[in-house]
Amino acid sequence: MTPPTPAAAIHSPSSPQYTQQFLSNVLSQRGPSSLPYSEDVKWLIRQHLVSLIDTCPSLQPRTATFTYNDGRTVNLLQANGTVPMVYLDATYNIPVIIWLLESYPRQSPLVFVNPTRNMVIKDSHPFVNSSGIVSIPYLTNWVYPSSNLVELARNLSHFFSRDPPLYTKRNPNPSPNPHPPPGTSFSNSGSTRPAIPPRLYPPSPYGSGSGGVVGRKMDDPSEVDKKNAIDELMLKLHSDIEGLGKARESDMEGLFNAQGVLRRREEELRKGVKEMLDEKEGLEQQLQMVLMNADVLEGWVRDNETKVKKIGNVDVDEAFELCDRLSKQMLDCTASDLAMEDVIYSLDKAIQDGAIPFDQYLRNVRLLSREQFIHRATASKVKAVQMQAQVSHMASRLSQYTLS
Repeated sequence: MTPPTPAAAIHSPSSPQYTQQFLSNVLSQRGPSSLPYSEDVKWLIRQHLVSLIDTCPSLQPRTATFTYNDGRTVNLLQANGTVPMVYLDATYNIPVIIWLLESYPRQSPLVFVNPTRNMVIKDSHPFVNSSGIVSIPYLTNWVYPSSNLVELARNLSHFFSRDPPLYTKRNPNPSPNPHPPPGTSFSNSGSTRPAIPPRLYPPSPYGSGSGGVVGRKMDDPSEVDKKNAIDELMLKLHSDIEGLGKARESDMEGLFNAQGVLRRREEELRKGVKEMLDEKEGLEQQLQMVLMNADVLEGWVRDNETKVKKIGNVDVDEAFELCDRLSKQMLDCTASDLAMEDVIYSLDKAIQDGAIPFDQYLRNVRLLSREQFIHRATASKVKAVQMQAQVSHMASRLSQYTLS
């Protein structure tokens, strides 16, 4: 794997609040500009980076372009800065870059030692190869979800303290100085050897200074003003983008709410239309039944009008012919019941008007009620017999159909 080439990263102030806001923004982006991490672990990635910043403020998160060996590029998160190490009772800072690949945190991150121009990687280092790739046991034994960036930084400090991976280059024209600088040391034979880079404030793997030698060259004031102007412009641009993002999120939330209301109204309208169509269908069926019954009645009237004209005056009692004895008995009981009902109603009117005495009213009502009860009981029995006869007739017809 080739060493990554940082692209245009988002520079942010080192304040924890701004860093947390930066992580929330980049991890919540959607669309083509979103980072290629799984949605279910983005909250864990943010938590790992926030904890790393709290423990090791010199490592700051940013986004940059990572290039694979096959030439494929992808925009990823990285923690860029230094990790402290203690060597010979002195504290030094080792510049590193911790890349969070697409599979993070289920798989370990990729750690590079990032030497400055005046630093070299120690040959045959047990944990850092010539390309700067770090392979300590904590990375090879990475376990999800217990492994995290805080413990990784502590392990880097521990193994770097045991065997420093970086040394400063030998100065070809050393200035005469009775006291050797802290960045170099001399052996008893008088020959020089590479020394551990001294501690710098503030540490930066991309600084323009030597990063590991005494008397580092000061930056050009014009370059400093240019960098400050670029940083200020980036801050303003980031603030404007954040404001626009919040406004668009508010607009989208309003549109989503309106869409939900419209969908509910659509469901209500569909339900109402369905109910009206069902009611229309029921009314059409009732209309067809009414029209059929009207046709039947009109045909009956036409048939009987000619008969009435031919017969002349017809006795009502003789107009209908009963089919059997039970029907005649049912007709007589029903007629007697209705006649007695009319007589009782007339007696009620007479007693109210005072036309008959009260005792005579009670006696007549008692006699009529007894007789009316007898007719009603007879009609009920006749109806039961008729129903039984109809059931027997239907059963006989069904048996005929079965046999046939």
